[in-house]
Amino acid sequence: MKNDNNTGVLNEVRYRNNSKSCWFAALAFGVAGFIANPADAQLARKPSYYQQQNKAVPEGAAMPPAAHPAAPASLPALRSRDDFDTLARVYDAGTPMQLAHVLFAVDRRAKPLRTYYIDTPRFQLHVRFVRDIGLAPHAGKREIDRNYLVPDRRFLFGTLSWQQNIGSFTYEFWEGDRLTPALLRQADAQVKASFFAPVKFKTNSTLHERVAKETGIDFVSQEALIREQPYMPMNLGTATGRVRIVDEASGANGLNALLPDDIAVLRQVPISLPPVAGVLTERPSTALSHVNLLAKGWGIPNAYVRDAASVLREHAGQWVALKVAASGYQVRRLTSDEIAALPPRNVRTAGIGAIPGGAKAAPPDLRETRLLPLASLRARHSAQCGSKAANLGAVLAARVPSTTVPDGFCIPFAHYDRFMRANGLADRIARMQRQPGFASDPQQRQKALAQLRDEIVQWPVEPATAAAWRAAWQSQLGGGGVFVRSSSNSEDLPGFSGAGLYTTVPNVKTGDALELAVKKVWASVFNPEAWEARSAAGFGAESVLMGVFVQTAIDSTNAGVMITRDPFDAGHPYVTYISAKRGIGIRVVEGQRVAEQVMYSSWSKAIQVLSRSAEETALQLDKDGGVKEVPVEVGRNVLTDELVLRLASVGAAVKRAFGGIDQDIEWATVGDRIVLLQARPYVERRR
Repeated sequence: MKNDNNTGVLNEVRYRNNSKSCWFAALAFGVAGFIANPADAQLARKPSYYQQQNKAVPEGAAMPPAAHPAAPASLPALRSRDDFDTLARVYDAGTPMQLAHVLFAVDRRAKPLRTYYIDTPRFQLHVRFVRDIGLAPHAGKREIDRNYLVPDRRFLFGTLSWQQNIGSFTYEFWEGDRLTPALLRQADAQVKASFFAPVKFKTNSTLHERVAKETGIDFVSQEALIREQPYMPMNLGTATGRVRIVDEASGANGLNALLPDDIAVLRQVPISLPPVAGVLTERPSTALSHVNLLAKGWGIPNAYVRDAASVLREHAGQWVALKVAASGYQVRRLTSDEIAALPPRNVRTAGIGAIPGGAKAAPPDLRETRLLPLASLRARHSAQCGSKAANLGAVLAARVPSTTVPDGFCIPFAHYDRFMRANGLADRIARMQRQPGFASDPQQRQKALAQLRDEIVQWPVEPATAAAWRAAWQSQLGGGGVFVRSSSNSEDLPGFSGAGLYTTVPNVKTGDALELAVKKVWASVFNPEAWEARSAAGFGAESVLMGVFVQTAIDSTNAGVMITRDPFDAGHPYVTYISAKRGIGIRVVEGQRVAEQVMYSSWSKAIQVLSRSAEETALQLDKDGGVKEVPVEVGRNVLTDELVLRLASVGAAVKRAFGGIDQDIEWATVGDRIVLLQARPYVERRR
C-alpha cells in the first residue's frame, strides 16, 4: 500500500485517461513525489485505512495538501468525467501503473441512504472525511473498524477507480472488508445510481469473489486486472549494462552467451540463467521461479515488460542505465564519457550473486562417512550433508502439526570428495581452465563443462560405496521410488540461495539407476549456471562439495512453494505468499508457466489471488521411473481457502523453527496431508 501521508507532488495531478504513457519518462516524473510499493503493482490494489493507521510518516515527508477551493469536500453523485476528475487522486501518473481513484462512503444510517464521493487528495482516508465533516467526529478505532468488519455497520467505505488497462471504471473495498451479499447489493445500487458511466465491482479477495457470485453482480477480479498489466516489477533496483536481446530462436546458446554486465531481454522465462546485470522478460512468471529467485539473490533489477524486445530493440548492444521501480522502468543510453569511465568488468560485477561477505561455501567436515538418516539430521549437520538435507532434518524435528516429511538419508560430502579424488578431479579442472577461450568465452566454457559432466557420470564408484547406498535404500526406504537431490555446501545459505543451480533426479526405482543418479547430482556442480553463479559470487571451484539427499518419492496431488513474508514488500511480514500447481512441483520453481499464486494476510485475514493456474496437464510419477505428463481438469482451482490457511499456519511454524528467519518452503499435498520437502532462508538483495 502507498503511504497516503507522504503525498507530495503527484497528489496534485488530476485524472487523465492516458493508456499510452511514456514508460521511459515515468520515473523522472514520479520518483520524488511518493514512496511507491512493488506489492501494489503485483496486486493492483489501493490504500486501506488499516495499513495507513499503522504506517509511520517518513521523516521529511510532505504534509497533506491544503484544501483547494475549486473542489467541494464531497459530491452526492458523479454525473460527468469532470466531476470524477475534480475529486480524483492519481497514483503513478504517466506510467503503466497509473491509477485515478475517488474514495466514497455510503451512510447507511441516513434516510434515505446517502453517498459521499470524497475529495480524495484533501482527505486521503475515509476516517478523516467522516471525522472532519462531522458525520462521526469522535469515532475511535473500534467504531471505525466496525465499518469494515460487521454487517450492521454504519458506513460502507469504498474506492472508485479508472482502470486504464481494461478501459473501465470499477469500485472496490479493502481486501479485509467482510462484505456480505446484502451489503454488496446495497453498495452496487448506490454507486450505479450515482455514477455517470458503467462501473463494475472489483473483487480484492476470495471472499469478495464468493459474495459477488452469490449476488449475481457483474465483477472483475483482481487476477483479471493483473493479467492485463503491461508491466510488473519483480525486483527493484538499478543497473548499468549492455542490452542483449535473447530471441526464442537463439535458445540455450543465446542464454549461455550472456555476460555478467549484460542486461538480458528475454522473450521467454528460462529455467536457468547465468549471472547478468539486469533482467526484463516478455512473459510474466512467479516470484518463486528460479530466475526470479536468482535475481533476488544477485540483487539485480528484474521486471516483466510486455513487448520488451520491441521496445528495447533500438538499444540492443548499447550501454544503458536501467532502473526498475514500482511504478515503471527507465532506460537511458549512456554517453561516451560515461562508458569510458566505467570500471573494469571484474569490479562492476564483483557483487553479483552474494551478499558481501556472506557467500562463502560452508566449511565441510569430511570425517563423517556414514549414511545419515533424515531423523538424525539437525541444522548442525550442514557441515557433513549440506544445508538442504540438514534443514529438512530440523523441520522433521520441529514436528510441525498436521504435516509429514518424506523419509530419506544423506550421502555426506566425504563420499563426493573421495570419488573426485580417486578420479583426479582437481587435475581435470586445472586442464579445463587452461583450455583456450575457457575464461573469456561463455559458449566455450559451456562445452568444456558439459564434457566434464559427461566424464564424471562415467567414472566408477567404489563397489563397497555403491553397495552401501543400495543397502540403505532397501532397508530404510523399502527400495521404492526416490528423488535424488542436491545438498551442496554452496546452496541454501543465508547469503546465497543457489536455487535452481543443481540437478534433481526424480523417481529413481532401481539400484543401478540410484548409482547413476548420485553421479548426475555430483556432476551438476559443473552445470554452467552453477559455475557462472558461483564464479560471480567468488566461490572457488575447489571449495564446493556436493552432498546428496535420497528421499522417498511422493505422488503429490498439488505442490508448490511459499515465502513467509510478502516477496514484493519487506514491510509486510504478516503476509504469506503461496505458489502452486497440480501434480509434482517441478514446474512451479522452473517458472516456465505461470503457477497459481495467492497471498494471505494474517492481519486482514484476506486471501488475494494474483493468478490462477490454467494448465491442462500435470506431472505425476511414472511406474517405470521418472515422471510423466497427465491431463487434468481445466478450471479447477489448485488452492482452496482452507488449504491456504493451513499452509500459512505451517509456514509460520517453520519460520519459528528457524529462529524467526523468513523461509522459502517447498511443500506438496497428498490427499489431505501437507508434506514438507524443503526449507531454505529467503534471500533478497537490492542494488
